[in-house]
Amino acid sequence: MSARRARHRAVRARRLRHGRIGAVVAALSLTLVIGGAGVVTQLRSGPAVADTVVADGRAPALFSAVVPDVTVPTPTPEQGAATEQTVDAVAPTDPPPPATSGEGRRVVFSQGQQRVWIIGESGEVERTYLVSGSKHDNLSPGTYEVTSRSRHATSYDYSGTMEFFVDFATGRTAPIGFHSVPVDNDGRLVQTKDELGTALSAGCVRQWRDDAVALWTFADLGTTVVVTAD
Repeated sequence: MSARRARHRAVRARRLRHGRIGAVVAALSLTLVIGGAGVVTQLRSGPAVADTVVADGRAPALFSAVVPDVTVPTPTPEQGAATEQTVDAVAPTDPPPPATSGEGRRVVFSQGQQRVWIIGESGEVERTYLVSGSKHDNLSPGTYEVTSRSRHATSYDYSGTMEFFVDFATGRTAPIGFHSVPVDNDGRLVQTKDELGTALSAGCVRQWRDDAVALWTFADLGTTVVVTAD
């Protein structure tokens, strides 16, 4: 009987040890599953948080708050591809600014050529590129200055949004400024890069995104803007 009892106790001890090991393994597995689910949730929630930040930056009015110093965000794939194809800011074949465009540090917009020049203190052209100005006769030639800057803006009819708005004049119903090509409410650019050089906007001056960033960086408050007819 003594030997049988000893064997029985040994079997019970082994079963208890196995049970404890199984409980530990189960607990660790549950911890890993819960932790893994948390990581997945965080990864999935990332884009939603980013979208919320962008949406909050787009005011449900014509302009959002003025932000003088910003970090330029990564462009969308469509805009980024276009940016990568950008050539030198000033090419030998680019036309000079109109003779009537004044002197000194300034931004020049030619309505006739649908082109912008960014000109530094020395009078040297730092950048020039085609744009799409207004289809309507809402901007008179003359000398203006930058009066406000909005990192994000919404079109006057709420049909889309744009970036890097540099306001320098006032139209019939809304401010007039330089900004990136707008994105409609479905997330599509309202025109292509090839269409720049043609008057297509409802009042402002549309620029390709990398050009809009360059002008935003250059044109702080008070910067001279010269609009010419030729």
